[in-house]
Amino acid sequence: MLDGLQRAAFEYFVRHTNRDNGLVADTSRPGSHASIAVVGFALSAYPVGVERGWMTRGDALRRSLTALRFFRDSDQSGTPESTGRNGFYFHFLHLDSGTRAWRCEVSLIDTALLLAGMLTAATYFTAATPDETELRALADRLYRRVDWCWAQRKGAALVMGWKPKSGFLNYGWKGYSEALLLYTLGLGSPTHPLSEASFPAWTSTYQWENLYGIDFLYAGPLFIHQFSHVWIDFRGIRDAFMREKRCDYFENSRRATYVQREYAIRNPRGFVGYGEDGWGLSAGDGPRAPRQRIAGRRQSFYGYAARGVPDGPDDGTLAGPSVLASLVFAPEIALPAIRRMLARGSATDDRAARASGFNDSVHGGWISEGSFGLDQGLIVLMIENFRSGLLWRLLRGSAPIRTGLHRAGFRGGWLAEDGQP
Repeated sequence: MLDGLQRAAFEYFVRHTNRDNGLVADTSRPGSHASIAVVGFALSAYPVGVERGWMTRGDALRRSLTALRFFRDSDQSGTPESTGRNGFYFHFLHLDSGTRAWRCEVSLIDTALLLAGMLTAATYFTAATPDETELRALADRLYRRVDWCWAQRKGAALVMGWKPKSGFLNYGWKGYSEALLLYTLGLGSPTHPLSEASFPAWTSTYQWENLYGIDFLYAGPLFIHQFSHVWIDFRGIRDAFMREKRCDYFENSRRATYVQREYAIRNPRGFVGYGEDGWGLSAGDGPRAPRQRIAGRRQSFYGYAARGVPDGPDDGTLAGPSVLASLVFAPEIALPAIRRMLARGSATDDRAARASGFNDSVHGGWISEGSFGLDQGLIVLMIENFRSGLLWRLLRGSAPIRTGLHRAGFRGGWLAEDGQP
């Protein structure tokens, strides 16, 4: 079952990549631009494809080299027609030219997801051949090029992004989020690292809460508890915050998964399909249907949104990929939920499990059309971590990851293997 879901998700990167520049479409919908984050997921997924026999090593290497060469040669002037600035990149790029699309921002978090893919490729392609040697050198060069200090506000917390005409965005990272990966990479830089004050400046905004009798570091949508864990094995390693709470970020994600399930069991808004095996509120596509009456009230639907528990937004839409990604944290509750999603269709219909969202409360039921690259990447990589731990093993050997975690104050577990406390 998992092999079929993982293989189907992997095919997204085979079908929706521009072989001339290595860029990958944000979605499978016609006319989609490229997403730099999806390129990062693709670079991480290619080694999985090789290990599973779905792609040759040569093809994976060619695709990876093409992408890294494109970013090496890309316009870093920061103009509205460029690809990025100071080693960071615009969130969305034209799939053919690789220049900025949709007047979007230079995105720190999406650059971090891209860099994570580059580092994954560098730790996988370790042969002494000319091409694999070049790939490692490119990944190192592109990582070193990022000027993390440029994006620090007053030398501490990071901003979220920058635009050519208006400058830095007015809001920064506050509260627990996928920025855990971002700060790790920024702190690990050998050229322009974040200051030591940056990480505690961010963690000081955390919210430790008790929901349904479960103590955990709060974040509403499931993807926040998952994205950084694609690449970093947080089992048994703790920063100062988690040492105080006698927890770690992996255990925290397990607890967050149970919070989601408990919310769905209680189902305070009376949505169809919620329950013990019906949960998974995260960022994703949703219906744009007219308001309709549900459980005695008029319910609106939100389209694409970051849904979360317990405070919403919640319009009855569940995200199958977030359940699949929960396998590493709580397989005992994720597997029954996956089987229930698959039971919605025929024996060959896995759309609900892999779609960006589905909603059984909408009259006639609703499933998102097409596929989203972030969802498919999350499926491929988290199922692989559940099955073999491949991504975790690879990135344990990455100097930027290890250095960044040490500088953030993480100690113990596999980090102690290099002699650090």
